[in-house]
Amino acid sequence: MKYSVPLIYSFILLLSMVFFHPRVNAANEQWQALLKDYNKHLQNKLKSKGIPAGALSIVNGPDNTYVKGFGVTKLKNGQRVNEYTRFRLASVSKTFAGALTAKLVGQGKFSLDDPVSKFIPEFANTSYKDNLKVFHLLSHSSGLVPNAYDNLIESRMNYPDIVAKLLSVQPICQPGQCYGYQNVMFSLIDEVIISSTQMSYSRWLNEFIFSPLQMKNASVGYQSMVADGNYAHPHVRGRKKWHTAKLKKNYYKVIPAAGVNASASDMAIWLKAQLGYYPSVLSKDELARQTRPYTQTKKELRRRVWKKHLKEAYYGLGWRVYNYDNETIYYHSGWVQGYRSDLVVIPHMNIGFSLVLNAETGLINELTTDFINRVLAYKQAQLTPKL
Repeated sequence: MKYSVPLIYSFILLLSMVFFHPRVNAANEQWQALLKDYNKHLQNKLKSKGIPAGALSIVNGPDNTYVKGFGVTKLKNGQRVNEYTRFRLASVSKTFAGALTAKLVGQGKFSLDDPVSKFIPEFANTSYKDNLKVFHLLSHSSGLVPNAYDNLIESRMNYPDIVAKLLSVQPICQPGQCYGYQNVMFSLIDEVIISSTQMSYSRWLNEFIFSPLQMKNASVGYQSMVADGNYAHPHVRGRKKWHTAKLKKNYYKVIPAAGVNASASDMAIWLKAQLGYYPSVLSKDELARQTRPYTQTKKELRRRVWKKHLKEAYYGLGWRVYNYDNETIYYHSGWVQGYRSDLVVIPHMNIGFSLVLNAETGLINELTTDFINRVLAYKQAQLTPKL
């Protein structure tokens, strides 16, 4: 008996609707339940600790996006936080520096193996000579003692003068041989970019990352943060309650390391970009380049809330790369006065998570860990055969 081609296709389509769609619907229902439960848990935790505000962004694939603002921009006379309210990202800003660098390298503007002295000639006259490479800056493997001259960032000294002092510091190891988290050294990527492209880091970020991604509230620097009233003010703890603090400009000196502002809606887009859904802005090769595990970070394996889960820990270009319960995750946290931030990308699951709070609280560690564990449990449920 002969069957027409359209009839066969119709039969296949019917089978797919019968067997595939219920599974898709069940998975979506489980995901929506996860979001609902986590959202309730998050709000209860923030309320119990009196946290003024937060911005949450969760993505699952290209179309499933959850964005929400919580609380108020400041405790007295503040306005309600929404998905467009700007927060300081602090060191989560480093993920933008890593991505932009990977993009510029892909365009042939410079090489990760270029010596820093090629762009900043003063380094040739230090103990580094030509041994310090561009990738050492963004992978915290320059050989400097951790957080070198961060104290000067918090002083009135301007950034060029801090860099001048940095040139005289003797490294504790050769570049690439040890890990030492940096802000001043990390931000020298701005000088590399200016020297190689004749355009500033901030301009590159605005015109070639924020604009094409339509991250409409994202910006760099203090003036952009306070451009209108829809920004979250910083809060610090004192005498058993939270106090609204003055928004300080100091860490805006190091734009690549800590100078980005963004809203919950912006961060959802950034998560999607990291998952590969905007290849015209960040290609697959560029995403892979930024998360190459350059520097082993054994200290992270002893992190209190994660030490039972972490099996391997590395630093790429502006990203931490972890083996968390046998799942690869990309992560970064941020902390400046009055703000905390966490960013998680789980590439093999196409899931991303961002949480920013306008209060200095360790609660964010618990909230992020809880989300990761819930997602991994959700994944396991999808893989377990239904009897």
